[in-house]
Amino acid sequence: MHNSAWYSRFAKSASHFCGRPRVFVLAVAVILVWIVTGPLFGFSDTWQLVINTGTTIITFLMVFLIQNTQNRDTEAIQVKLDELIRATRGAHNALLDLEELEGETLDAFKARYQALASAARRELDLGNQDTGTPEP
Repeated sequence: MHNSAWYSRFAKSASHFCGRPRVFVLAVAVILVWIVTGPLFGFSDTWQLVINTGTTIITFLMVFLIQNTQNRDTEAIQVKLDELIRATRGAHNALLDLEELEGETLDAFKARYQALASAARRELDLGNQDTGTPEP
């Protein structure tokens, strides 16, 4: 658990740092320097290998950092949505933790809500309101 907490803190900090405009400008500057040095190195294979290797390594590492941050953000959003469902009178508690359901069960819930949305749109087309609880 200790290693996991350290990695989460590191991934969050690194993602936050790398998402700053200054870091983007730094990346553009590195590419510009690489382009400008092309004639100095005769556009050699080594010159090309430097940028290819550097960008590949950075991309490889960033994928893991971004995925960790995205997973944590998604989990937080799911918990917040679960709390809104739990705290809302008349909400269906069966929708709590919905992201953990199997595909077929999830598809059944989705079809039910798509049908409700279609019915609400038909009511709007007829000039009626679509607010309130759709169940009788």
